[in-house]
Amino acid sequence: MPLSGGDKLGPYEILAPLGAGGMGEVYKARDTRVDRIVAVKVSKQEFTERFERESLAVAALNHPHICQLYDVGPNYLVMEYIEGSPLKGPLPLDKALEYAGQIASALDTAHTNKVTHRDLKPANILVTKSAGVKLLDFGLAKIDRPVTVDDATLAMGLTAKGTILGTLLYMSPEQVNGIEAGPRSDIFSFGLVLYEMITAKRAFEGATAASVIGAILERPAPSVADVAPAALDRLLRRCLEKDPENRWQTARDLRAALELVSQASIPAAGFRAQGPRRWFWPTLAIAATIGVLTLAFLHLRKAPPAEPSTVRFEIPPPEKSSIDFFKLSPDGHVLAFVADSRLWIRSLDSLEVQTLAGTEGAQEMFWSPDSQLIAFFAQGKLKKIAASGGPAQIICSVSQAHGGTWNRDGIIVLPLSLTSGLFQVSAGGGTPVPLTKLGRSSPGFSQILPEFLPDGRHFLYAAVSNPAEKGIYVGSLDGSASVRLLPETSNASYVPAAGTPGQDGYLIFRRGQALMAQRLDPKRLSLRGDASPLVEEVGGSSLWTAFSVSENGTLVYTTAGGARGRGASAQLAWWDRSGKQVGLFSPPGTYDDFRLAPNETRVAFSMSRADNVDVWVLDAVRGISSRLTSDPAIDDPPMWSPDGLRVVWASNRSGAFDLYIKSANGTGPEQLLIKMGTAAGWPEDWSQDGRFLIYQIPGVKTGQDLWVAPQPFEGTGADLKPAPYLQTEFDEKHGRFSPDGHWVAYTSNESGRDEIYVQSLPLSGAKFQISAGGGIEPEWRKDGTELFYIAGDHTLMVVPVKLAISTSEPFQIGQPKRLFIVPVLDTFIVGRSYQVSKDGQRFLLRALASGTTAPALTAVLNFQTQLKK
Repeated sequence: MPLSGGDKLGPYEILAPLGAGGMGEVYKARDTRVDRIVAVKVSKQEFTERFERESLAVAALNHPHICQLYDVGPNYLVMEYIEGSPLKGPLPLDKALEYAGQIASALDTAHTNKVTHRDLKPANILVTKSAGVKLLDFGLAKIDRPVTVDDATLAMGLTAKGTILGTLLYMSPEQVNGIEAGPRSDIFSFGLVLYEMITAKRAFEGATAASVIGAILERPAPSVADVAPAALDRLLRRCLEKDPENRWQTARDLRAALELVSQASIPAAGFRAQGPRRWFWPTLAIAATIGVLTLAFLHLRKAPPAEPSTVRFEIPPPEKSSIDFFKLSPDGHVLAFVADSRLWIRSLDSLEVQTLAGTEGAQEMFWSPDSQLIAFFAQGKLKKIAASGGPAQIICSVSQAHGGTWNRDGIIVLPLSLTSGLFQVSAGGGTPVPLTKLGRSSPGFSQILPEFLPDGRHFLYAAVSNPAEKGIYVGSLDGSASVRLLPETSNASYVPAAGTPGQDGYLIFRRGQALMAQRLDPKRLSLRGDASPLVEEVGGSSLWTAFSVSENGTLVYTTAGGARGRGASAQLAWWDRSGKQVGLFSPPGTYDDFRLAPNETRVAFSMSRADNVDVWVLDAVRGISSRLTSDPAIDDPPMWSPDGLRVVWASNRSGAFDLYIKSANGTGPEQLLIKMGTAAGWPEDWSQDGRFLIYQIPGVKTGQDLWVAPQPFEGTGADLKPAPYLQTEFDEKHGRFSPDGHWVAYTSNESGRDEIYVQSLPLSGAKFQISAGGGIEPEWRKDGTELFYIAGDHTLMVVPVKLAISTSEPFQIGQPKRLFIVPVLDTFIVGRSYQVSKDGQRFLLRALASGTTAPALTAVLNFQTQLKK
């Protein structure tokens, strides 16, 4: 029965009717407790417990463009009272972009809080006089019932009554197919609303409901190119992709793209986004940088002066992110970099950055010689994408990302893994062919990080090997013998000398911690003169030096502690399951590849000093770090014995990598524990009963493999031999024993991307997939009741498990639950991003040291002018 003025629903006094809908009637009312005007929506039936429970999630949303839900009664909702009218088009372009940004911002907040609208349409968007737009009924479509299409809906005409028809025009393909829809369904509906704001037309119309459904499922997305900028047209078309995987993946990405369109298309109108401006530097930084950018623009857009001067400026990472890898385009105009496992683009004569959609999971990249395309490694594939955006195309499969290079004949040279040697493949796609004549004289020889020289036939590459063979080499596509240029283990690049085309240029490489330059004759493949320092301390890792140069004399680098988050000034801290930091564990320092001791008071970690990587142990109680190894070879990464008295690590001091062991207090000799004899490899875990050690090595004809080495214990001999545990064409890594020692959790890319699996020890044929949507770095809770891992979006996940105690009892897996975003992900090949406390309630993580921010990149224009002639 309709309510009248003066009626009461609990403490709410009805003032006047506002309207009616399929769910019920809406009234203007007054909350008598606080004398506040509210809107009350009365349902035709009682709410379920689930409705009330999920309504609380909606009520928790606090955003200036989301209508606030105040209260939930037995059959009514109490909401913010808004004076406004439903959204209608056409709108001026600046106003449409302003409203679109507000809607996207609201969606971003809701999706971040796991709330999906599922009924986004103009009728649920009110335009106010002073607050922009307000989204109504947020999440209620999902909470009440999924909006789907049934046979009765199909039979209705477009003039029929009922809210389902009004909703139908703004449904996603998933919804009309009756599939449970998620956040990307909202993005499709957003595209429909945006189209209507711009054109005052509906994107998909028809004479009947069935014809509307057919249009949504089959008809191409309409264009606004005749009334809006091309960039906005592309943005809209991506919103309206039929396949959710091809749409904007998050509302945050969509909002960022809208900002770029707004700034580029309507600079005078501005873009009133909520919260911090993620994609643009603060006003003060713009003012301070404007002079430098003017010089950069002149350098990049006009002919350089006869004696160009050196110009420096910084390139900060996106907000709350760090730059893991970067590469300048050959012409020096654009910088591509990886942050948050995606590709980003920034023109050096601009302050704006943008993401390249479809590059999720990106690790490294390199450019085509014409600076138009970017090849990148992601999800076990080498792909290519236009620097201007568009669909990504697969070139070939790879196991690991260790650099690549692309010549003008469309030939790409790259390693498929750390120990595969170098291959060549067509940039158009195909099967990689090994460059067999380069030579590899020892089992510990790796060829990585190639860079073509100007002739497009010869290329530089780094060899990671024993001291007698490691260095910077020149290889050739024609099969001639490689030439060793220098003994340093570093990626290297060639750059022409300033103002001397066709003459000797410079070889840029790392020596110790410094970035160096030395004259190189690219025809004779010979060095001359002495090397000169460019940068005193350059960042990166033991395998990759964080710099990039271009043909026009631009250098971009990061200082020690920069890219890849390794070597950075960090602190280890405890975080609880809600993602709140609850205590510091260490003073600021370097804690690469850290492992927590069984007593939870010490960590073993690796640290590089003077280009020498060694194992260290931190006593967190005293705040003192002690060096455990000092061999000039690589000693990394470390792992504790189950009793916490010894530390195991990998070292190539014999030429190839083997496992060594030493007392954790530093006394006694270092002893060879396991002879691996491979170009790479490291310990992964030691079972709690001390009987088995699992380690990872590359296979000769397989990917990364997991081996198990039985350890001497009472009743066995000391001559037990290691044996492969998982040895396939795919990469198996991050092996972790269950607390009872009967199961192994590990990461594998057998599905085309990294996922978490569990198998028994010894193998029985039963295999359990734990993750879906990506997963790395599994860790068991010490009582065996939970398994943790990092999902593809960097979220720490927890899965309840029950370990089988006999062959008749199956291994039981519960539903994964999201905990929080891991603040610093170790993207290096070992993967040591977190450790779990014994009770599973706290997590030891790396975070930037207090008062520090993610390091910026430094760009130097005309850097050759500071070199010796």
